[in-house]
Amino acid sequence: MKFPDRDPELKCKEEPPMATRSVEEKNLVGEAIAMPSPLTDLTSMADLTPAMAAGLLELAALVKARPAEFRQALAGKQIVLFFEKPSFRTRLTFESGIYSLGGHAMFVDQLTSRIGEREPISDMAHNLERWVDALVLRTFAHSTVTGLAEYSSIPVINALSDYEHPCQALADFLTLQEKFGDLTKVHLTYVGDGNNVAHSLMLAAALFGSHITVGTPKGYEPQAGVLELARKIAAGTGATIQVVNDPVAAVQGADAVYTDVWASMGQEAETLERARIFHAFRVTPELYAHAAEGAVFMHCLPAHRGEEVEAAVIDSPASVVFDQAENRLHVQKAILLQLLGGAARRQPARSF
Repeated sequence: MKFPDRDPELKCKEEPPMATRSVEEKNLVGEAIAMPSPLTDLTSMADLTPAMAAGLLELAALVKARPAEFRQALAGKQIVLFFEKPSFRTRLTFESGIYSLGGHAMFVDQLTSRIGEREPISDMAHNLERWVDALVLRTFAHSTVTGLAEYSSIPVINALSDYEHPCQALADFLTLQEKFGDLTKVHLTYVGDGNNVAHSLMLAAALFGSHITVGTPKGYEPQAGVLELARKIAAGTGATIQVVNDPVAAVQGADAVYTDVWASMGQEAETLERARIFHAFRVTPELYAHAAEGAVFMHCLPAHRGEEVEAAVIDSPASVVFDQAENRLHVQKAILLQLLGGAARRQPARSF
């Protein structure tokens, strides 16, 4: 398969000028901010219904096309970012997004002290809900995210945990929608470790009615509970969810080939062993050739060229990795708008 030529002008479809839009279309901007949202937290892709997931992509596309109309949408809102892991894209896209919506971001570095070590998570939650409007968390344990969501009356956003990465998956599917249009006709293949990214991609594919194949070595498959949940959602959307142990079979006919690093943060001691086990799952030009004509390459970044992907693939015209990175900004702005743009605070949970 030849890599397609990249169109340097390829962007989201142009929106017609506001003056030419219908009354209903003009009102969409205000309604997107003012309508109460049924979404109270985003700890997992499973917090969304198919309609809610589609609505987030619609809102993200609108924010991307007309950012000026949302500049004061979160005026007066304060959002705190707690990060237990280093970050480049996640921190900057959240901070930039919050400021561009008129809100204020506060970053708390938790690299040397895990959340919940100095005091119970419930105590932290009850303090934070009295000071700020939302929490963004990049953590190791997923229980940190769910615990803060349980005990606080303000929205909690999972910016990454060892279990899931929902913001990334939503950005990925916005990118696929921009490239292919109808997500129900998209076949996404993920090759590599059945990790947090794989979990969120499976659940997202199920919500959007897409087809996903996860190719991974034996013993490194996604968690059985996530697979079961994804297939349960897929039963209502027409999606198909497959897990195979053959990289060639996984990539065959795919519209998009996605991979991630083999050893995530906290798994550094396994790096050499994982390099041996995952060697056959490298995305090389030879493996990529089994994908469909016009297939795109995806990666959540940072990427290790020469390990999980060859430079000839990730640096080719087929690569949309920087489109994915850009769309993190727009998707996260949409999430913030849905959670804070008119939603009432929940009643504080009791820790006793």
